[in-house]
Amino acid sequence: MASTAAGKQRIPKVAKVKNKAPAEVQITAEQLLREAKERELELLPPPPKQKITDEEELNDYKLKKRKGFEDNIRKNRTVISNWIKYAQWEESLKEILRARSIYERALDVDHRNITLWLKYAEMEMKSRQVNHARNIWDRAITILPRVNQFWYKYTYMEEMLGNVAGCRQVFERWMEWEPDEQAWHSYINFELRYKEVDKARTIYERFVMVHPEVKNWIKYARFEEKHGYIAHSRKVYERAVEFFGEEHVDENLFVAFAKFEETQKEFERVRVIYKYALDRIPKHQAQELFKYYTMFEKKFGDRRGIEDVIVSKRRFQYEEEVKANPHNYDAWFDYLRLVENDADPDTVREVYERAIANIPPIQEKRHWKRYIYLWINYSLYEELEVKDPERTRQVYQACLDLIPHKKFTFAKIWLLYAQFEIRQKNLQGARKVMGTAIGKCPKNKLLKGYIELELQLREFDRCRKLYEKYLEFSPENCTTWIKFAELETILGDMERARGIFELAIGQPRLDMPEVLWKSYIDFEIEQEEFGNTRNLYKRLLQRTQHVKVWISYAKFELSIDSSDRLQRCRQIFEEANKSMRNCEEKEERLMLLESWSDFEKEFGSDTTMERVRNLLPEKVKKRRKLTAEDGSDAGWEEYYDYIFPEDAANQPNLKLLAMAKMWKRQQIVEEDREVSEKSPAAEEMTSPASSDDPAAPSENMAEKNDSDRNTASETEQEKTYDDRDDDDSSSSSESDSNDKDDGGKEVKEKKENKSGDEDKDKD
Repeated sequence: MASTAAGKQRIPKVAKVKNKAPAEVQITAEQLLREAKERELELLPPPPKQKITDEEELNDYKLKKRKGFEDNIRKNRTVISNWIKYAQWEESLKEILRARSIYERALDVDHRNITLWLKYAEMEMKSRQVNHARNIWDRAITILPRVNQFWYKYTYMEEMLGNVAGCRQVFERWMEWEPDEQAWHSYINFELRYKEVDKARTIYERFVMVHPEVKNWIKYARFEEKHGYIAHSRKVYERAVEFFGEEHVDENLFVAFAKFEETQKEFERVRVIYKYALDRIPKHQAQELFKYYTMFEKKFGDRRGIEDVIVSKRRFQYEEEVKANPHNYDAWFDYLRLVENDADPDTVREVYERAIANIPPIQEKRHWKRYIYLWINYSLYEELEVKDPERTRQVYQACLDLIPHKKFTFAKIWLLYAQFEIRQKNLQGARKVMGTAIGKCPKNKLLKGYIELELQLREFDRCRKLYEKYLEFSPENCTTWIKFAELETILGDMERARGIFELAIGQPRLDMPEVLWKSYIDFEIEQEEFGNTRNLYKRLLQRTQHVKVWISYAKFELSIDSSDRLQRCRQIFEEANKSMRNCEEKEERLMLLESWSDFEKEFGSDTTMERVRNLLPEKVKKRRKLTAEDGSDAGWEEYYDYIFPEDAANQPNLKLLAMAKMWKRQQIVEEDREVSEKSPAAEEMTSPASSDDPAAPSENMAEKNDSDRNTASETEQEKTYDDRDDDDSSSSSESDSNDKDDGGKEVKEKKENKSGDEDKDKD
């Protein structure tokens, strides 16, 4: 414990810094380093220079240095830098034999060290030991043949010595190892320096075989062009095109070939080269080709040539699109439109055949709708452009054989085929086509087209037979019945037309019966068979009580030029009103009464007008409760309803409520009259005090306004109904209009009696 206490006492206390403010002069690490550099504190003084004055001292110095080098080598033999320093030191002393021995010892340690070989050969060349240097280079390229530096140094040495044959021999030995492109170019440049063009050509021949790349072929061709061998250069380009073929074709080769021909003013050759290339290179790889082709045509071509460039570019685009998605029929349409404008018929046919070969994979009509137009365009092209009817017939037949008629068909193809046969004056063939179509896959469009065809040919008996077939196939089609009857009407056979109409309206199921009945009625009106027309209207009204039928019936009676037409028309309106009293659609009943009212305005008297006006309903606003889908309460909605006087008269609750409303109004009238009687006397009483109390008239006016507001609010409440008591509210809403004949007269009489009594009092 004492020792620990003593140890604690030995620890010096750290002085506390009282002033922690920054010093006025700040010193950075950069300043410290700069000062150290300026003062050169770390530099040691150079050792003293030794001057060797005699041979013995020199030998001692050499021995000491050699011993140091040998010690370093002995410590680590693999450090080649020690060997090189040793050899270079011996070389500096002109001890070539010793330096050579050191290099040989080093090569025994590491014979694959490139630097060692280079230093060794450089030493021999510096000392002008040529044969030794050749020996070293031979050994180096034999041991390390893939080190290009040895070959470059060796050939350079031989060329500098003027040993051209020896240099060529070294190059030949090098080329046997098939080095990279730069080595071949060095060999070629060596031969060109000595004007050996034929030998350079031979080297190029070997070069393009060893490195068969487009740029090397182009260099070969440019070499021939540079030395004036135009035919040889063209031959090289042609050989390159054949060598690469269509699988490995490159746009750069064709661009270079075209530029070469352009410099030789062979413009037709250039155009052929560009077109040949554009036909074989994919679009995404031929951007530069298109660019140079366009530039060439702009410089040397005409308008047709420029258009050909644009067409070729678009053709490549379409080819890429249809290759990516063969079932993209829109791309095929655009491609075919382009080809039809410029290409020959064989090319167009080839594209059409490629297009129609892409049959939709699913046998559903919606997938075939675009595809079938390829066949239509193909047939029209053969007929109108090529004018080959036999091939057109084959196209139509192939298309019809391809369509699965049991699942679906295309009436357009059958009709176009038949129309084509008619244009070829083959009527029998056209009828055969249409007969086959109706037998295989009868359709409305096919039957209509066949009938129109026979109508144009004025074959009415055939039309009748076709209509009969059509009606057997589709008896519910009202349009067909009407057209058949119209045909008979045009032919003048009215009884036959009437029979057709009778058969038509007797069908159990029709798609548009109202159109059929209207046509039948119009037919009878045109024939001025008014009795038959009335019978038709009566028969129709037995089937339906639609308001438009009644209105049409009334208008028909009004249109007949007879003495009792107004009476008949009015009678029809009355019958219609009676029959529609139980109709749920009140809007239709209102439409009938409005039509009747318009008729009476034009042809009726005041009495008849008043009678119809009394039948018109009153439009009232009602409320009904809404229920949501889950059965919960969804609130209330307002709607408009029509209350007819005839319906209100049959409901006693409506009478009671109407009388209550009349009593209320009578009370309001009596109160107004009392106020009016008291007002003159009040004016006489208040006239002296009018100057003292100016607010009195305003109070009277305020009371009067309040009474008017109350009456207005009461009338508004009377016109607002609630479905909580729907029967009573609906009956009470029209009490004014319903009981005008009953309660209205009593009110008028009471008012007249009161006014008479007042006159007597005044008298």
